[in-house]
Amino acid sequence: MEVREFVVEQEAAGQRLDRFLAEEDTGLSRSALQNLVKTEHVLCNGKAAAKSQKLKPGDTILLEIPDATPIEAVAQDIPLEIFYEDRHLLVVNKPKGMVVHPAPGNPDGTLVNALLYHCGDSLSGVGGQIRPGIVHRIDKDTSGLLVVAKDDTTHVGLSQQMAVHSVNRIYNAICYGGFSVDEGFVEGYLGRSPVDRKKMAVVAQSSSGAKYAYTGYHVEERLGNFTRIVCKLKTGRTHQIRVHMASIGHPLAGDAVYGPRDVIKSLEGQCLHAGTLGFVHPISGEYLEFSAPLPEYFTKFLDTLHRRMQ
Repeated sequence: MEVREFVVEQEAAGQRLDRFLAEEDTGLSRSALQNLVKTEHVLCNGKAAAKSQKLKPGDTILLEIPDATPIEAVAQDIPLEIFYEDRHLLVVNKPKGMVVHPAPGNPDGTLVNALLYHCGDSLSGVGGQIRPGIVHRIDKDTSGLLVVAKDDTTHVGLSQQMAVHSVNRIYNAICYGGFSVDEGFVEGYLGRSPVDRKKMAVVAQSSSGAKYAYTGYHVEERLGNFTRIVCKLKTGRTHQIRVHMASIGHPLAGDAVYGPRDVIKSLEGQCLHAGTLGFVHPISGEYLEFSAPLPEYFTKFLDTLHRRMQ
């Protein structure tokens, strides 16, 4: 059994336990976390906690993760573009349109289904039955690099790097509008939108569940009504780049959630690619970094914009 410890900071004061855990980088689904609370695998200051318990600054939360049970997701022979692989981990280039793990509405055809076929039983169990090996995620319509853990020690080591924001993650994007400066950053707290709970938004620090987020950006190319940028993340919050860029008036091209209603249908989702991923190998201690070229959907849209500029 694995045990993880969290200390409640001032910004999370008054937050429910289940929401607090759901927003931490545990690698577990909300339902899995709620089940651990129900079965008394979550302790607050040494005592079994209720999911509705309100937290105070300084509270110590212990999360006990039982040994993995047999995986229920089905192995499927789906091609994978593997950039690196050893007996501890692999780095894959996820295509646009692929969901990372099974969920309601997407029971199969996911990255996890493909990983189960490729790796067999050699995936970490920390993520549970539905997310074996999954250390971090990117959206369905975002393409790019992900690292996958084959054993629990590697999974924990990678998760710790994610938690302290030491993983190098660089994204390529095309945004609406022209930027007045060549580089800058967006920072602020992200949380559930008070208007639409299915969306994330920039919120006040005092908002329930608010998490600090920082996105640095650099202009690569100005293309009329669009701009190609590179984003470097210090944090990795849900929809971070999409929300941050929209908050400064530059939503991502093709983003049907945070962009204009008249979306660019040919993109089939936001123009966002996780192009560079760098981390320290948890076992060897070696720093590894990988770069994936821009995918076809991205370059085709770029070509279209270049033709318009002629």
